[in-house]
Amino acid sequence: MDRDMEKKESLLKVPGDVQTRQKMRDEAKMLISRENILPPVSMETLQDFAGELINKLDISDKYLDFAKVLIGNETWRTTVQTIPFNRRILLLPQCLKHNAECKGTLDEMGLSCAGCKRCLIDDILDEAENLGYTTLVAEGTPIILKLVEEGSIDAVIGVSCMEALQESFDPVSRAAIPVLGIPLLFDGCVNTEIDLNWLLDEIRLNGQNDNIPLSVPLLKNKVNDYFTDKKLEEHFTGTNDVDKYAREMMSVGGQRMRPLMSVLSYLAYSNKEKENIVASIAMIIECFHKASLIHDDIQDNAGQRYNTGTLHKKHGVPVAINVGDYLIGKGYQILAKLPIKKETIAKCLQMVSLSHINITQGQGADITIVQQNQLFTTEQAIEIFKLKTGEAIKVALLLGAIVGEANENDIRILEIFADVFGIAYQVRDDLNEFYECDVQEKISDYPILMALLYENNQGLNVLSNLNVKEFRAEIEKLNLLPKAEDILQIYINNCYAELDKLKNLRLRLSLYGVMGKVFKTTNSDGKKES
Repeated sequence: MDRDMEKKESLLKVPGDVQTRQKMRDEAKMLISRENILPPVSMETLQDFAGELINKLDISDKYLDFAKVLIGNETWRTTVQTIPFNRRILLLPQCLKHNAECKGTLDEMGLSCAGCKRCLIDDILDEAENLGYTTLVAEGTPIILKLVEEGSIDAVIGVSCMEALQESFDPVSRAAIPVLGIPLLFDGCVNTEIDLNWLLDEIRLNGQNDNIPLSVPLLKNKVNDYFTDKKLEEHFTGTNDVDKYAREMMSVGGQRMRPLMSVLSYLAYSNKEKENIVASIAMIIECFHKASLIHDDIQDNAGQRYNTGTLHKKHGVPVAINVGDYLIGKGYQILAKLPIKKETIAKCLQMVSLSHINITQGQGADITIVQQNQLFTTEQAIEIFKLKTGEAIKVALLLGAIVGEANENDIRILEIFADVFGIAYQVRDDLNEFYECDVQEKISDYPILMALLYENNQGLNVLSNLNVKEFRAEIEKLNLLPKAEDILQIYINNCYAELDKLKNLRLRLSLYGVMGKVFKTTNSDGKKES
């Protein structure tokens, strides 16, 4: 047998006796409680604490992976117990059924239990469903990720073999899904067994805590509702063309990521959570965002936005500039009227105005480069990304945090996070657009690749003489896409490093969820992978 296979088989083991399992569970709980570790944690952290547990209890290291599962469970326990039963899902594997006598049927969602009582599945499902759980007897992490993304569930109690639990760790952690994993007592695809008492303990887990996680998908739907025609009429009351075009811009498309981030940061810190404040800060951020898009479209001479003609193409540049200016003024007007302390409004105004200045500085540098056909380095491109996209993210996060009265240390962490998130977001956009091969593309659409091409041609002025087809050929010839992907990964890692400094668990988990959604893996065919 291959040595790596032997090592794998020796590690993916669960203690056969209930006393050892319980002793390890108790020690994991004490260890995490003592260290006050916040989820999600890295595999390296799990490895370290699992090793400590094994050594302290003087248990065979063949149970190291089992110890990692227990450590992971304890980091999530306090979070899971605050989530209502009807927002949790119980996921059971099909291999728990009595294979020879099972009367259940299979469909696209997994096994539909027939209630024949020939195995434990029916009794377990009854217990969970009576409490309010959603239940599934199916295999695979993708189902869970899909349900979380849809906003159907907020936490998972999952039963699986050790190998499947190990494989699911990274995608589940990146999506910040609160999960308790209960491993099968032995591997195999048929007639497996579970520690029933342990599973029932986890299913019944309940507790009170004010730190209930925010449901990002549900809040996203709520934020989208703020921009219906009826809601917009509360702020845009005029009947002239300026108000009309402003309402049109505010009502159309996009992911509403910036107002969502502002709402998340406010709700994570505020003890008041007033609906009128939540709606107002979302409106403020979207006013600023839509104004910047109008002005950017003019400066870039863009013809399309949200699959329709840009405002300046439909109504002319003077009208578009005026509507953009109007939206900036409207954002400041709503901000000045927020029903919060005057000193907090002053702090918000100072932060927002500084961000506006920084964004225009970044846009100015970008315009100069394009107009004068200047060559630039990756360092210069990243600085522009920080000033433009990073500042737009920063103003959204900080507005919510300041109104919610976040502490200064968290404000500083969020500032740095916004910078690196903005850089990663822009690099990701450059790569995605390059893979998608838009028929209207221009070389200037790919600043990070332009910078890499410049740096990898020993500073020679090659760009001015290239058309898009030749530019693409040079990028591929010099194998620059992996270098751009490396830059992206560096800044994604930097994002997670900053989030790991946050002690506010609600915002930490929310932003982990946003990260998992935004930065899905993109392969060489331009297709996103979960």
